[in-house]
Amino acid sequence: MDYQILALDLDGTLTNSKKEITRPTLEALIDIQKAGKKVVLASGRPTKGVLPLAKQLHLETYGSYILSFNGARITDCRTGNAIYNKTLPTWCFEPVYQIASEYKDTGIDILAYPPDRLISGFRPNQYTELESFINHAPIDCVGEDFLQHIPKDSNKLLIPGDPEVLQQIQKRLREHFRSALNIYCSDPFFLEVMPPCIDKAHSLLRLLTSIGLTAEQMICCGDGYNDITMIETAGLGVAMANAQPAVLEKADYVTRSNDEDGVLHVINQFMR
Repeated sequence: MDYQILALDLDGTLTNSKKEITRPTLEALIDIQKAGKKVVLASGRPTKGVLPLAKQLHLETYGSYILSFNGARITDCRTGNAIYNKTLPTWCFEPVYQIASEYKDTGIDILAYPPDRLISGFRPNQYTELESFINHAPIDCVGEDFLQHIPKDSNKLLIPGDPEVLQQIQKRLREHFRSALNIYCSDPFFLEVMPPCIDKAHSLLRLLTSIGLTAEQMICCGDGYNDITMIETAGLGVAMANAQPAVLEKADYVTRSNDEDGVLHVINQFMR
């Protein structure tokens, strides 16, 4: 198969444990774009948190794409414009907050995403700090005023915390909202509250249609739970060696870990 597009999760996939793209991987991704292939950075991060990596890879020069907020927004890097943008219904903010608040004594937090910072509704925990570090975004602790600080055009809310507690909250939220929202863990310690039907696969298929490519022409690489749908959809679904067991089970191919240039190995095997 002549693969024409490569969709990459970021944390645990494209970036190593230092949250960096190694020089050989960076050069390979620029090379395939020079050859006319497209790269999509497909992440749960907000768009601002993806932009530094997009600039390193010169996505704006080669007309590649950012898929942020787990697919709720797609940005054409050449123009900087959003070509797809799905936001949460504002009526969901209060019930999400109220259900989450029943568990705040367990140490969970709840986050919203204005363009320039993270809004924390309870008390920042180690996972809030991780999200802040990943996205180079300061934390603004607003406490009980959280609902007044949520942007009305929010693409997602995030509940970071202990994985066992998040499983309980996920069950409660799914029972409450049913198909009105898409609620899932991207990592065991991140519970994503998303618009209905939104995931990476859904948005990648929209992108493919708009640029005249098919899923069979796409390689997707990932390591987390939120990567499963795109790995299942791609012509070649790739799991990193460090991926969650559920991701490994769904993959067509398992590459090296993110600390062993696993993405570079995929490029060399299938796109050069």
